[in-house]
Amino acid sequence: MPDRSDKEIYQELIDWLRKAWWGLPESEHLMPTIQSFYNPEEAALLTGIPFSGRSLEELAETKGMAPEELAPRLDALARKAVVWRSEKRGTIRYSLNDSFFVFMRGPYWSEKPDEASKATTKPLNKYFYDGFMDQFREAHTKGLRTIPIDKTVEDPRRILPYEDVVKFVDSQDYCTVSFCPCRQRKLLDPDSKVCDHPLEVCLHFGRLGHYIVENGLGREITHEETREILKQAAESGLVHAISNWQEGADTICNCCTCCCLFFEAYHVLKHDKSHDISNYRLSTTPETCKACGLCVERCPMEALRLEDSPEASNKKGKVAVLDPDKCIGCGVCVYKCPTQSLILERKEDTYDPPKDARAWMERWYADKKAAGG
Repeated sequence: MPDRSDKEIYQELIDWLRKAWWGLPESEHLMPTIQSFYNPEEAALLTGIPFSGRSLEELAETKGMAPEELAPRLDALARKAVVWRSEKRGTIRYSLNDSFFVFMRGPYWSEKPDEASKATTKPLNKYFYDGFMDQFREAHTKGLRTIPIDKTVEDPRRILPYEDVVKFVDSQDYCTVSFCPCRQRKLLDPDSKVCDHPLEVCLHFGRLGHYIVENGLGREITHEETREILKQAAESGLVHAISNWQEGADTICNCCTCCCLFFEAYHVLKHDKSHDISNYRLSTTPETCKACGLCVERCPMEALRLEDSPEASNKKGKVAVLDPDKCIGCGVCVYKCPTQSLILERKEDTYDPPKDARAWMERWYADKKAAGG
């Protein structure tokens, strides 16, 4: 049997990765992305690795390798965020991470991504606009849900547990922080614009947090440090966004409009929404608005504008006016309003996110099927 070419090896890996929940649409940028990130030896090894956990001994038998030869290779790939490595009751298990995790998350959590990750950013960012994100276009339930900034809600007593960012953080027993993968992916690409928002603001908890720290993709932090990072993000105008399910959420992103994959899907790719919205909507007090325009500048959805108004009491004769259909209830505008003319009020009709990650995946598949995918 003739030796396979590198291109055939890469194609086999692409075909295998397409068996996961997140596919790899055809594009002229797909193969350059794969070739930049994986070397041929990695591609050959990873093809056929299951997406659910298997013991080292099982995988060694599948690959025809000795366990002591396979283990260091898989461990190295876990540090690259390509393989999930976990240990339970003395048994180490490995599984292959899907392409969304690999290209939109893991490797770019690291403060110092490896050379392959850096080289991948240029073709990957082109691929992002040329089909990669299409799989979220028809998804009514997005991967992240907006969660209001602390102290921007009118009546905190009405906040449900999965809506209160501070209570959520305080309920976690293990907190970590990584670099924002969206900002990293852009900053490492010489063709992308520079973002000046803080980088180390991607928060993870529980099992995912342990995986991140164990593989050098982030660091453990205290609850106090976590709350301080949320404050820093709010100051910078970033949107808090949490895993879009009620139980077992493991991520709080702090998103900017220039880099966030979900905001870019909305603003650039024209998806119908970015994140799932919170259960709050902005309320304005025109009489105290001084028309400074800070809220218009900070709004990530371009939902606010200054307009002439008979209710204005300022010299400009203008007030902040909301387009309610665009508001995601993040509180970014409220947080910095100098006259406290803005507040988040609870909506009458509220949205309940899926119960857990499995329920979220069921909704995602249902949306995909309904769209003919």
